[in-house]
Amino acid sequence: MHLINKYFPEIDESQLKQFDLLYEALKDWNEKINVISRKDIEHSEERHFLHSLVIAKFISFQKGTRILDAGTGGGFPGLPLAILFPDCQFTLVDSIGKKIKVVNELAQAANLKNVQASQARAETLTEKFDFVVSRAVTAFPTFYRWTKGLIEADSKNVRRNGIISLKGGNLGSEVAGFGKRIQVMDLRQWYSEEWFESKKLVYLPIS
Repeated sequence: MHLINKYFPEIDESQLKQFDLLYEALKDWNEKINVISRKDIEHSEERHFLHSLVIAKFISFQKGTRILDAGTGGGFPGLPLAILFPDCQFTLVDSIGKKIKVVNELAQAANLKNVQASQARAETLTEKFDFVVSRAVTAFPTFYRWTKGLIEADSKNVRRNGIISLKGGNLGSEVAGFGKRIQVMDLRQWYSEEWFESKKLVYLPIS
């Protein structure tokens, strides 16, 4: 996990061990179920772990923060963030049952006590969260409609409660309707690897 060490030197040995355990479990499960692209598995530290962790470059979640990972797929960005922020509570949901089965197995393999994963659609949830995070789930206006009602009004973090989404490509048409409220940031301001060239972080405060 040399890239995680490079960009997050503050991570302790026990957390690095959790990242190793998560990677090994992901590799094993990916041979049974196509959790992530097969060709991506050797690049998973960069394209899945580090990509997920860029959210921690944007915001350092305060203790007790509740985060929903909506449409988590194979557990990203939720699982890497849960390792980095053990004092926060992560809820991971996906509509596909077999993916949630894998996510639960991965969380157990990495000894994560702050993760709850369930098969559900974000728009059916009633619980409130400080932040909703996602990675390439759907068009941003659609994701906003699904999740805007899930954001807790009172903020405890430096940044106001809202939606943080990891996206790629040209987002002009997706974000145009939100005006100056929305922020779109290039990941290359945090990471130098070429793979991040076209990747973006989108932040929309709701509270």
